Amino acid sequence: MEQQRLETYMDRYAELIVRIGLNLQQGQSLFVNANLDSAPFARKVVRKAYEAGARQVYVDWNDETVTRIKYECAPDEAFTEYPLWKSKGLEEFMEQGGAYLQIYAPNPELLKGIPSGRVSAANKTAAEANKGFRSYLYKGSNVWAMASVPTPAWAAKVFPELDPEAAAMELWDKIFRVNRIYEEDPVAAWEAHLAALQSRVDLLNAKRYRALHYRGPGTDLRVELPEGHVWFGGSNPTTAGVRFLPNLPTEEVFTLPRKDGVHGTVKGTLPLNYSGTMIEGFSLTFRDGRIVDYSAEKGLEALTSLIEMDEGSHYLGEVALVPHRSPISDLGVIFYNTLFDENASCHLAIGNAYPYTLKDGTGMTPEELDRHGANRSLAHVDFMMGSAGLDIDGETADGSLEPLFRQGNWAL
Repeated sequence: MEQQRLETYMDRYAELIVRIGLNLQQGQSLFVNANLDSAPFARKVVRKAYEAGARQVYVDWNDETVTRIKYECAPDEAFTEYPLWKSKGLEEFMEQGGAYLQIYAPNPELLKGIPSGRVSAANKTAAEANKGFRSYLYKGSNVWAMASVPTPAWAAKVFPELDPEAAAMELWDKIFRVNRIYEEDPVAAWEAHLAALQSRVDLLNAKRYRALHYRGPGTDLRVELPEGHVWFGGSNPTTAGVRFLPNLPTEEVFTLPRKDGVHGTVKGTLPLNYSGTMIEGFSLTFRDGRIVDYSAEKGLEALTSLIEMDEGSHYLGEVALVPHRSPISDLGVIFYNTLFDENASCHLAIGNAYPYTLKDGTGMTPEELDRHGANRSLAHVDFMMGSAGLDIDGETADGSLEPLFRQGNWAL
C-alpha cells in the first residue's frame, strides 16, 4: 500500500472514530490516551475532533520504553503509588461531560521477565486510583471508545515473518478491513452492521433466557442470567441518549451473568495479553460463581495476579456472544490484542459488571447491584473461549433448552 493511499485510509479511520465511535458533539471536549508510537494517527484524530466541533482536545502520551525502564529499575514502593492528581483530573474531566478515547496498541510482551509482584501491585494501585474515572465508563454517562493502530512491537508479534515495514502495512490492512474502511461508504457499512447486531440484541432481550449452557473442547459451563438482565451490542446510548460505539471493531452482543450463578469449567481458546504478559492454554473452574481452581500452560503468575486482585475478580462480570464466522475470525490471524481477538470469539470477562446491562442498574446503589446479582471489582478483563467446536443452549423460563449456537455460530 503506497503512502498516499495509507494516509487516505488513516483519515477515514480517524473520522470514523470521531463521528461514529465517539459521536463527538459540538462544543464537547475530548481526552485521548495514546502511545508515542501512535502519534501520527493520534494527530489525525485531534484534527478530526476539532473539525467535528470539539472545544478542547487533550492528549496524554505514554512511552512503553519508559514504562519498561520503571519496572526494571524503580524501587518496590514505586508500584504502590499512583499520581492522584492525574486520576482526579481525569475524573473531573468526565464529570464535566468529556469524551474519552484510548488508542490501544500495547506491546504484547512488554513486561516479559518482570517479577509478577511488581506488575500485580502496579495494576491494583492504578485500579484503585482510577475507580472514580472508570465509574463513568461503567455507568454509561459519557461517550468513550477504544481503537487500535499498528506499532512496531505489536506488528512484529502478529507478523514475525515480515520485516518491520511490511508487518506494519499488513496490520494496517487488517485493521482497515475489519473496520470497513475499504467500503465505498464506511459509515453506511457500519450502520448496516449495527442494525444486524441490534436485531440479535432484540431477539435475546425478547427470549429472556434464565441461563446459558456452554459445551466445547475443555468447556462445560452453565451461566445463569439475573432477572432484569439487558443485552447490548454495537452502539450504546449514554444516560442522556447519545449513541456511541465503544469498541472499533465490534462483533459482539453482551450482558451480565448472575454473580453466584456460574458453575463448571471453561477453557480459554486464544492467548490473553494481560498487562504486557501473555497468558495461554488456561482453564478456570467455577462453583457458585466463584473461581475455585485454575491453570495455565503459560503466564500462570499473571493469571493469578488477575484473579487475586480483589474478591470480585474471582467472579465474572460479562458474557458476550460472537459467531466463529465473523470478519475478524475469518482472517485467521491471532492479534494478541483483546480489542480484536474478543471480536473473533465468544468471550467472558473476569471482574466488574456494567450496571447498564441490568434494568435500572445505573440508578442502583452498590448494595442494590449486589442484591440483583451484579458483580463488582477493580478488574474487568475479557478472555476468549469461543471456537468452531462450541455449542450454546439457552434455558427458557420453563427450564427447557433451545439451540443458540452450534459449531461456534448462531443457530437461531
